[in-house]
Amino acid sequence: MNTPAEELLHWYDHIRRDLPWRRTTDPYRIWLSEIMLQQTRVESVKGYYARFLEACPTVEALAAAPIEQVLKLWEGLGYYSRARNLHRAAQLIVEAYGGAFPSTYEEILKLPGIGAYTAGAIASIAFHQPAPAVDGNVYRVISRFLGIREDVGAPAVQKRFRQEVLTLMPPERPGDFNQALMELGATLCSPTSPRCEECPWQESCDAFDEGDMESLPIHEKKKPQKILPVAVCLMTFGNRVFVMKRTERLLNGLFVFILLEGETAPERCAERLSEMGFSCAFRQKLGEARHVFTHRIWEMEILHFELTEESSPALLEQWEGRMVSLPELEALAMPTAIRAARIQAQEILNKEPDER
Repeated sequence: MNTPAEELLHWYDHIRRDLPWRRTTDPYRIWLSEIMLQQTRVESVKGYYARFLEACPTVEALAAAPIEQVLKLWEGLGYYSRARNLHRAAQLIVEAYGGAFPSTYEEILKLPGIGAYTAGAIASIAFHQPAPAVDGNVYRVISRFLGIREDVGAPAVQKRFRQEVLTLMPPERPGDFNQALMELGATLCSPTSPRCEECPWQESCDAFDEGDMESLPIHEKKKPQKILPVAVCLMTFGNRVFVMKRTERLLNGLFVFILLEGETAPERCAERLSEMGFSCAFRQKLGEARHVFTHRIWEMEILHFELTEESSPALLEQWEGRMVSLPELEALAMPTAIRAARIQAQEILNKEPDER
């Protein structure tokens, strides 16, 4: 009789998807793919992965790249702290390890932006170490297979999951086993309507026997997301628009237009811009947009203001900002959250001054 690991790996060997990061054991490439795949669908990642490696084919190349280039390569993937941590970790690998990727789970875990899951994935796939890689897919698969009916958000329960995976893991194929678990969760053991009839673990699955597959894993109720009104202020002067580097934690280091949280009334926005030192006049409302973050939702109104006089270099420096032309705007790394505003700004700068 085959063990659960043998059954799973037999299935995986026959059906696994051909993905570019599965054709390598290079820890740098595996690391890059795992970071990109966090909160992002596989099909979306493929193009970004190829373009990123074309620009930064090695960890040394990534470490040497300007952060602005890294953020531009990341543009559209969201969760930009991933890109900043990737860059910092690459620099640390070059400085502390001479460019050689650390080869143990414990050392990998010390790198910026790397948690238990990512460290386990790199250690098992690149270095063949028996380290569990437990993500959302694996929580779902293991909770159903073993019938774990406890809150997966609890640290003690998460520790149990890692231990259960380690117990099931065959020492000769730890990386393949981790990837097989992820593949099972991504393809068959879905949150709703799981395809149990195709699952290699159906006969041994506790949740299948009990008929409560869709109730697992158990998550405690999340706090509702905070809805926040935000004015996106496009301030133009001639054929340029004002952008600034965001210093808040959310979207930190990215170029944005002026974002006034908690306020969308044009009159009040004009007052706040004046308080910041800008002399401008409201022209028109250009549209609305909505963006959902992990813990908040921005409901945005896009407002066009025209500067009545050119801002001084000192004022621009005070707000870490600059006036940019259309080509310069298109070259900047800007967050997906304000994509609609960026399109509006591009349309404004494309017009002749008397048409605005």
